[in-house]
Amino acid sequence: MIETAQFEIKKTDKSRISEVDFSNIPFGKVYADHMFVADFKNGEWQNMRIEPYADLSISPANATLHYGQSIFEGLKAYKNKEGEILIFRPEANAKRMIVSAERMCIPPVSEEFFMSALSELLKLDSAWVPNEPNTSLYIRPVVFADDPYVGIRPSETYKFLIFTAPVGAYYSEPVNVKIETKYTRAVAGGVGYAKTAGNYAASLYPALQAQKEGYHQLIWTDGQTHEFIEEAGTMNLLFYINDTLVTAPTGDSILDGITRDSVLTLARDWGMKVEEKRLSVKELEEALKKGEVKEAFGAGTAATIAKIHKIGYNGTDYVLPEEKPLADKLFATLDKIKLGEIEDTHGWVYKV
Repeated sequence: MIETAQFEIKKTDKSRISEVDFSNIPFGKVYADHMFVADFKNGEWQNMRIEPYADLSISPANATLHYGQSIFEGLKAYKNKEGEILIFRPEANAKRMIVSAERMCIPPVSEEFFMSALSELLKLDSAWVPNEPNTSLYIRPVVFADDPYVGIRPSETYKFLIFTAPVGAYYSEPVNVKIETKYTRAVAGGVGYAKTAGNYAASLYPALQAQKEGYHQLIWTDGQTHEFIEEAGTMNLLFYINDTLVTAPTGDSILDGITRDSVLTLARDWGMKVEEKRLSVKELEEALKKGEVKEAFGAGTAATIAKIHKIGYNGTDYVLPEEKPLADKLFATLDKIKLGEIEDTHGWVYKV
């Protein structure tokens, strides 16, 4: 790892942790005491430091504000019974951030640099990792363009931040989703596989329209024909149809989800039949009509496993079986791995 002696550490004068009710934490609204910051200038990452969490000062001409050159990640840390801090698959997040950086013309943060910064920050803010049931410390690394230049070109300067937030459950109940066949989140040849801010901005308006109809999320279809299922706004999608777990293959319009990969790995470990294939809307509709869809759920860092209660399409709502034993088993198994309660046979857990 990068020598942590390179990191300047300035501790907060007064911790805010006493103000937090860890038994009732809203998602993404409470932030820990410190953040990691580094600057990219003159062709290298420099000025690496940990400082008190605070607002940033940027130019009105900041390139990200105008052209959206920004990437981020999301991962979680947990506290086991011994009080040790465990992070779930951070190396996978570091690798994916490098992929996103290449697509968005951003200088990569090496895996070594990423892991060193993350470890040092969590050591300092270890008290912020909650140990209440269904809680965790959400970690948000982000890199964005920092040039004060209103001109269309890759920025020459960037900021890399890591900040954290204690969180509760993202969804408190099974979700209702609607298959979207008009609006598009991502297209072939685009940036759908990169975890970049613009992908989420593009999804807000159609998602808001769906929420007005009583749905929590959209099921995005391919941008070219709208004939094939892709993913949801905050998660990859999986369908348990007859005896097979089905999900869309990752590609340039679908995010390569780390929770998705973990779910597929566990399912294969259990001897389940798994298919990564292009599932057509028509095929899914027929399976829903015949009652062949036993379960459907989303997989993502924020939600982990989000059980789907209802799927809407063409004015018809298809209600899925209330009991979802596979989703429950996956959630419980992943939870136990993350907390160090069962053997981690895949080397997914990183101990700080």
